[in-house]
Amino acid sequence: MDFLTSELLGFEETLQWKSELTKHESIWLDGRLTAGEHAALVKQNHQLDPSSPLAKLIAENVEQKIIASPLLKSFALIRKVHSILISRSEVGDGYGWHVDNPFSKYGRRDISFTLFLSDLSDYEGGELTFQLLQGSKEIRLPAGHIILYPSSSLHCVQPIVRGARFACVGWIESYIQSTEDRSILFNLDAGAKGLLARHGRSDELDLIFQSYANAVRRLSGR
Repeated sequence: MDFLTSELLGFEETLQWKSELTKHESIWLDGRLTAGEHAALVKQNHQLDPSSPLAKLIAENVEQKIIASPLLKSFALIRKVHSILISRSEVGDGYGWHVDNPFSKYGRRDISFTLFLSDLSDYEGGELTFQLLQGSKEIRLPAGHIILYPSSSLHCVQPIVRGARFACVGWIESYIQSTEDRSILFNLDAGAKGLLARHGRSDELDLIFQSYANAVRRLSGR
């Protein structure tokens, strides 16, 4: 499975957002309202009313930071960031095994992301877990860190056993639909940039960058 983790928010900014989220009890809704018919059967959490000023502010900020990150842009080849939600899971809450819907009214879902807003010491349980070919993989990241993964992944959020877990989730429509193609392009881009940083520009490297750009153009169908 291809996924990427990175720090997106600084400590102070993450702390400020979490503080704001704990002040507004009235704008939290039943998380099942944003789940598909099957996923709603296994989902139990709360989500910030997406029409609230706080939800809009956080969503805009997260979108801007994702788009501004060279690493995330290279990995996801972002066409659009959309459908951002803020969730709160408390003791007993969780989200059983499911696959994200391929589309929302805002765009195609090629890549999903989870931005962790709670310190690891704030809660127990709540691992973001992926089903692999053999076994599974559990992810718990520090506050302010984000994980990007294919929306086609079978995944779940384990039940919370202590404390509360705040997270921001959303989706990316990529210029490149295929996970395998994105992985090839990401490695090619990373290798070329590494060579540029180590050895400087060369005619041969120009050919690699040309091939990368034309591969993106061809694989995107544009």
